[in-house]
Amino acid sequence: MRVTEKKKIKVASSEGVRDINRRAVLNLIRTKQPVSRADLARISGLQRSTISLIVEDLIGAHWVLEGPTGRLPRGRRPTFLRLNDDRVIIGVDIRPLQITVALADVNGKFTSQEAMPTSANPKTAIDGVITRIQRLLRSCGGKKVEGIGISVPGRVEPGSGRLVFAPNLKWTDFDIAEAVQKATGFDVEMENAANACVLAAVWFDRVESRNLVVVTVSEGIGAGVLVNGRLARGFSGMAGEFGHVPLDPDGPLCSCGSRGCWEVFASNRAALRYYFESSSQQGLSFQDLLSLADQGDGRAQKALETQAHFLGRGMRMIVAGLDPEQIVIIGDITRSWHRFGPVIQAEVQAQGLSGGVAPKLIPVHEDGMARLRGTVALVLQKHFGVTSEVTA
Repeated sequence: MRVTEKKKIKVASSEGVRDINRRAVLNLIRTKQPVSRADLARISGLQRSTISLIVEDLIGAHWVLEGPTGRLPRGRRPTFLRLNDDRVIIGVDIRPLQITVALADVNGKFTSQEAMPTSANPKTAIDGVITRIQRLLRSCGGKKVEGIGISVPGRVEPGSGRLVFAPNLKWTDFDIAEAVQKATGFDVEMENAANACVLAAVWFDRVESRNLVVVTVSEGIGAGVLVNGRLARGFSGMAGEFGHVPLDPDGPLCSCGSRGCWEVFASNRAALRYYFESSSQQGLSFQDLLSLADQGDGRAQKALETQAHFLGRGMRMIVAGLDPEQIVIIGDITRSWHRFGPVIQAEVQAQGLSGGVAPKLIPVHEDGMARLRGTVALVLQKHFGVTSEVTA
């Protein structure tokens, strides 16, 4: 007879319940500010005495500030609460061509930022990042730095935070997080760029969906996946690498070493390749290509239309595999959504599964800031109780 060991059941302690309530109240203040204690009690369902104790604790810890008083027809005038924007976060957005280092408050408002070219040598690049971080730290005055968030165009190993897959960056065997943490003394949180954009969409843009995919379109194609309110990372941290799924095994060589990946047909670099194949003009950026199309350049319009068709075809994989409610598109292409949107939507709907509902496509006009805002959310998660589950 086989004896099965009984599983130990974890019982929530009073300290655990207080911590959960504290995080819940802090998150409500973040999303509803300015908000009164009475409104917090009404929204949360907690007793007013419990709310008062938690709020006093948050004020004492300098997370929350009391603001102006409100007016009521009768009774005591309520005092409104808001987050203390003297608590700040440093965000680092690493891209193949450019790295941006920025300072933001807890509400995601950026007060300063500095860009630098991305070096092919990771140590040289991160030394430059550290120099800029230290410059920001000197300018903070008495503000409390909560940590450093880093967005990278690749996949990060769960637990260690090491960069394990970044074909467009071409950095190998370099521990970014450890180097920055050792030089600055601050905790460092590192995440894939598309996953950071998921956090930004839910945290700051208030995208109300528990099943969505964020597709980032730039030098490559990235995808961040939210399933049942949880950020999907997969067994080895590689979940969402749709950009490196081959659409044509005989297609152009991809930076990952395979041929015909989705990103070699649908990225910004792909659109430039389509244009250069029909034009002798060289040295254009993707923004230049968009401008040429707006000016009536037929070759530019055709190149962008081809890119849009392949973007839509690749999204069919996402729809068939994940059945998301929404697909959020981030990148320069959203500047010309009138050109891209109808083509992508038609491609997505062309091969819809029987009984399935096509997801809503949402272009986000974020002016290149989604990844940086995601780095802010990445650091703040540990305080607001949304580390394993992202909640709006």
